[in-house]
Amino acid sequence: MDAITLIVTALAAGSSAGVIPALQDDMKAVAEAAYASLRGLVKKRVADQPGSDLVLAKHDAYPQSWRAPLTMMLTDAGAADDAELVEAARALMELIDAAGTAAGKYNVTISGSRGIHPARLGWGP
Repeated sequence: MDAITLIVTALAAGSSAGVIPALQDDMKAVAEAAYASLRGLVKKRVADQPGSDLVLAKHDAYPQSWRAPLTMMLTDAGAADDAELVEAARALMELIDAAGTAAGKYNVTISGSRGIHPARLGWGP
């Protein structure tokens, strides 16, 4: 799966129309926090693009209909090379679809990423 598809898929899964409401109570709060973190990172990443708030809001309500505009916006913003954003999407999918994650369904390789220190992701000192 490519990075943009992972991000858009995770946003759709975590939106109000997504799967979080169906999770058990002990996992809902964790998944909601992971979704809020992912959405915040996406919002920050596309903030300089016209209509970004509208596209995100519409994608929350109608993820299938607004998938293409969000995909284009994330692509234009260079989100595929944002390791922090991709990791946040993968982490949310791990909570929502542990079996798919274990099977490698959401594995993404990022090349050419710049400016992300491993410690920001909790991988180093």
